Amino acid sequence: MTDNPPDQRYRINQALMRRAFDRAAHTYDDNAPLQKEVGARMVQRLDLVRLDPRRVLDIGSATGGSTRMLARRYPQARVVALDLSLNMLRMAWSATPLRDKWFGKRTGFTCAAAEALPFASGSMDLVFSNLTLQWCGEPERALSEMRRVLAPGGLLMFSSFGPDTLKELRTSFAHVDEFVHVHAFMDMHDLGDALLRVRFSNPVMDVEQFTLTWARTTSAPGARAASPARRACAACARRMKHCAATACCRQRMRWSMATPGRRRLSHKRRTMAW
Repeated sequence: MTDNPPDQRYRINQALMRRAFDRAAHTYDDNAPLQKEVGARMVQRLDLVRLDPRRVLDIGSATGGSTRMLARRYPQARVVALDLSLNMLRMAWSATPLRDKWFGKRTGFTCAAAEALPFASGSMDLVFSNLTLQWCGEPERALSEMRRVLAPGGLLMFSSFGPDTLKELRTSFAHVDEFVHVHAFMDMHDLGDALLRVRFSNPVMDVEQFTLTWARTTSAPGARAASPARRACAACARRMKHCAATACCRQRMRWSMATPGRRRLSHKRRTMAW
């Protein structure tokens, strides 16, 4: 456990976040091409690592896409899908082959928060987390928990959004009111410092940008604002929609899932640490 107080910029109401992802569970896969692509690339990156894990933890597993890829990659390993949303885990359980969840019991499912992992210290050989850390209210605490459950010589691989993500939307909302509507995302250097503080060694990071094209407007799968400072009212909602639409028309917005047309998601990070 780290003694550093949580950074209030990244504070998230976990109850609101859980409900948002619960609501999104049944349509998540239809609206998460980015998460699927990043997860697949992360699994491919494991080719660069000499690792034969017996126990794998997928944190923020959502509907289980990465969990199933990890189970196929490591057929002798026990893979555990962990998510804050029970409905997401139900979807993951339904999509998991019977042989994995019943006969060999190779895949397990746990509903819990990343900041309080219900596993013994040193019980995992690989901790994998695809685009989840940014939804943790206390990212450093979550990293500390990942470090705790890793066995000696184990590997953490995770991805997260960078600070430029949603910056145009953040600017638009700043003209509407003083409340927080768009989450702040950690800078790569801050993440690196946090990894070192919780005693990870040899962290390796890289940055990629993605451009996605959508045929229709959609909201981010589960990722509605869950800041304690968020306020909602009918008039404010109308102003926010108008402001966001205006910004979208004037420029190509760099954010993930909430505007029509083309959008670029900036500063997605992949990180490996031992």
